[in-house]
Amino acid sequence: MKLDIRARRDMLVTSTQNKEEGMVMERWTEPRRLTLTVEEEQDGQTVDTLLRRTLRLSGTSVKRVKRAEDGIRLDGVPVYVTARAAAGQILSVLVGDTEGETGLTPTPGDLPIVYEDGDLLLLDKPAGRPVHPGPGHFDDTIGNLLTYYYKKTGQTVKFRPVNRLDRGTSGLMCAAKHAHAHERLKEQLHSSAFRRIYLAVCDGVPPEEAGTVDAPIGRAEGSLLAREVRPDGAPARTRYQVLGRHQGRSLLRLELDTGRTHQIRVHMAWLGCPLTGDFLYGTEDRALIGRTALHSAGLSLIHPVTGAPVIRTSLLPADMAALIGPLALEAAGRIW
Repeated sequence: MKLDIRARRDMLVTSTQNKEEGMVMERWTEPRRLTLTVEEEQDGQTVDTLLRRTLRLSGTSVKRVKRAEDGIRLDGVPVYVTARAAAGQILSVLVGDTEGETGLTPTPGDLPIVYEDGDLLLLDKPAGRPVHPGPGHFDDTIGNLLTYYYKKTGQTVKFRPVNRLDRGTSGLMCAAKHAHAHERLKEQLHSSAFRRIYLAVCDGVPPEEAGTVDAPIGRAEGSLLAREVRPDGAPARTRYQVLGRHQGRSLLRLELDTGRTHQIRVHMAWLGCPLTGDFLYGTEDRALIGRTALHSAGLSLIHPVTGAPVIRTSLLPADMAALIGPLALEAAGRIW
């Protein structure tokens, strides 16, 4: 039994073309279902086995679809997970949301989407835009904008970010469109399957042209916000490479092996090279740049349903490019 990956890719191409032509994305307006055809060697296997082993649904996801109305169909007929499938039958399982987001206020706004299909979405977050609501930001976050976008395009989807960026950080981030995709992507998050490449500008020059900072990070004493390198902190590893130098600053390529709060900012400050404009760990200078010079420039993941690679890059924003002059032209070709 196999997923028809070729047919799935055709669907994605068609959906993307429709979007670019301004057409309604009808294929995404119905709650997402996964469908497969039972092959000869799977004849007689239970639906539960097929859901877990072939569609790779977690135990939590299986429990969820068991409770859902019309959650599991075999040749269009609702069945229990104990049912046995015969070769040639079509198994269909509901993984999409049947109710949209209710905890976030829908807010219209610019939302640069760089990839989208029925299972996930990648967007290029602008600097200054929070991901989640918080003090002073209740209706202007990525969550609010995506909630509006889903409603506008007729998609019944809740906000499920996979990787998160600080408010001042720009660049690529991923949101899953249903719980199954979210679980699969979260499993990848801190592995080689889900790669996050950052570009940053720091003050000064790191001690080596390339290296790995392996230093635990924990909450700084007396602060609710700041983190610091400390022996009792959580393990944290950041790999960096100096791409060039310009007027006392360095352009860095960084890749995370872990995902601690403020990890890149803390590690570079610990090396004596805080990121330019970092108000918390370095020196804020709004005449140079109005935020921390950090950009999520590359994102690579394995599609949670098809298993195909999804790779996107994002150009260095103008405010960071202004800090490094001619080096900005080289950055795009050195992300991967």
